[in-house]
Amino acid sequence: MTSSSSRPQPGQGFGGPRSGGTEVSTASEQTDLLLARQEIKRLRTENGQLRQQARVHLGQQVEQLGNHDLVDRVNELTEENLRLSAAERQATTENAQLRQRVTELEDDLVAARTSLRRRIRDQSR
Repeated sequence: MTSSSSRPQPGQGFGGPRSGGTEVSTASEQTDLLLARQEIKRLRTENGQLRQQARVHLGQQVEQLGNHDLVDRVNELTEENLRLSAAERQATTENAQLRQRVTELEDDLVAARTSLRRRIRDQSR
């Protein structure tokens, strides 16, 4: 819609004299004004579309960056989970060993008390 006849020539505004020095008619001014409004409307629409495309593109870039960060975080958490699982297994094993040792020491204590009672009884006789 951008033809050279629909726009004023450089140095000339809407309604100014055209080549040959003739005055622009009112109908011609209205036509020029209508064409200018249509051009403005088209440019605004195009501007809106370009802005929307830019938003979509930026959103995709942010998502990709966000996804990369999320993948890194998931990997970190997976490694931490493995480390904690290994530590938990080791602690469980140590706990079982210590419980076994406590049981052995309790048995030894019971045996020592029983032995001590016998000696006390034997000495008191």
